[in-house]
Amino acid sequence: MTSETITAAASGTWTLGDMTVNRMGFGAMRLTGSAAFHEGVPSDRDRSTAVLRRAIELGVDHIDTAAFYFSSLRSANELINAALAPYPDGLLIAVKVGPYRDQSGEWGTAARPEDLRGHVEENLRQLGRDHLDLVYLRRMRQESIAEHFGALAELRDAGLIRHLAISGVELRHLAEAQAIAPVVSVQNKYGLDFPDPGTDALLAACREQGIAFVPFFAIAGKGGSKGPGQAHDDEVRAIARVHGATPAQVRLAWTLRQGPQMLAIPGTGNPDHLAENVAAGALRLSDEEAARLDALRRRTD
Repeated sequence: MTSETITAAASGTWTLGDMTVNRMGFGAMRLTGSAAFHEGVPSDRDRSTAVLRRAIELGVDHIDTAAFYFSSLRSANELINAALAPYPDGLLIAVKVGPYRDQSGEWGTAARPEDLRGHVEENLRQLGRDHLDLVYLRRMRQESIAEHFGALAELRDAGLIRHLAISGVELRHLAEAQAIAPVVSVQNKYGLDFPDPGTDALLAACREQGIAFVPFFAIAGKGGSKGPGQAHDDEVRAIARVHGATPAQVRLAWTLRQGPQMLAIPGTGNPDHLAENVAAGALRLSDEEAARLDALRRRTD
């Protein structure tokens, strides 16, 4: 595939609340360094800035970030602010709240409902915004999310948040949140390496109800926040060769094929990988290829 001339528009669009975005977006976590959070080598600021600006040039209009995406020398939110403000019209910036890290990078205890306003305000400050387009409540093992989601609903009513979403949840949590306020998106771990009947049931509910589903680690697979490494299944490599694509592009194409409400947010600090990821939105798998990949996913169960 020729990556440089393909834009995010090739992936199609989906409407989040009242904002229509291309289905191929961008995840900001890897902007801060060579590995997640305080690990690895800090990113080059100019390179991260270039990646963000190139993403916009390639039609990316959905960026996923969080105040807790920072390394010893870099903050994803502040990189986004420096690179893109004043923000282009139509750009949706989604943030997650719930997890907390102190200035040394250590994870704190899960946020209490009364803490969430401070989390929202910190994202606002770092991004230089007067409201947040989309805020995910990232569940932190609590059985019920009602109290936390209710606190975010109050901030939406106050005008600090435009749309609400949930992350790291089970099907029952979607119903719990919807009893309080509309949910426009769900973000969970999902990909070829993650056969999970619970997540599949949640995805089916999102399909039925027209709710966006935003998978994370769609490329990274079992490597998670540490990245995918070089371990790609032979089946994925074989399909990639047929299309003149990379295994990562095949994984993204498979992900987008799971339904029109699937919104990919692959992250990278590498301009070449950015172009490849965006170009994956134009890769169309055949029914036979998709079936082979579906079978591969079942075999990893």
